[in-house]
Amino acid sequence: MLLRGMISSSLAPPSLRLRVATTLPPRNVTVSSSSSNSDYPLSISDEALESRGFVLRRGAEGLNLDELNGVFVAVGFPRRDTEKIRVALEHTEAALWVEHRKTRRPVAFARATGDGVFNAIIWDVVVDPSFQGIGLGKAVMERLIQELLRKGISNIALYSEPRVLGFYRPLGFVADPDGIRGMVFSRKQKKK
Repeated sequence: MLLRGMISSSLAPPSLRLRVATTLPPRNVTVSSSSSNSDYPLSISDEALESRGFVLRRGAEGLNLDELNGVFVAVGFPRRDTEKIRVALEHTEAALWVEHRKTRRPVAFARATGDGVFNAIIWDVVVDPSFQGIGLGKAVMERLIQELLRKGISNIALYSEPRVLGFYRPLGFVADPDGIRGMVFSRKQKKK
């Protein structure tokens, strides 16, 4: 199910509005902006990340896909064929990741696909469990949203497990505003 809404945050630029809807816990949330404003606030600067031993990377260059796959598995995603990850990254609108300077390994990652103009969907938001809770996921998400808004993309969606919705809400994501419901194709057949 794909849900749509407006970006919201007390820190959001004035051109971004909040719409509120009460729903059951969704699996997907969306952020939409009414403009291509790229002034999405950052909670931590690139310099501050570097001073803490992390390097923010844009794009997939230098990203070790086996190590990224290890982060996917560590957070509960299934292990993926690295060649398929490579193909997915080739079809990605924007990708950001954080490298731990000491180990040179990826510790946080997120990417977005889309049409490059109107719509984007954020995928594969992960932070190595050893590095969770220190703001790396938020840093990656803020920059990914900022990059999409800068490109003028006004409808940003993501899929999320209900247990982590609290992470996305402060970033401006809302669930099921205006009662809009989406659907996901499934090969699973209902038993009659």
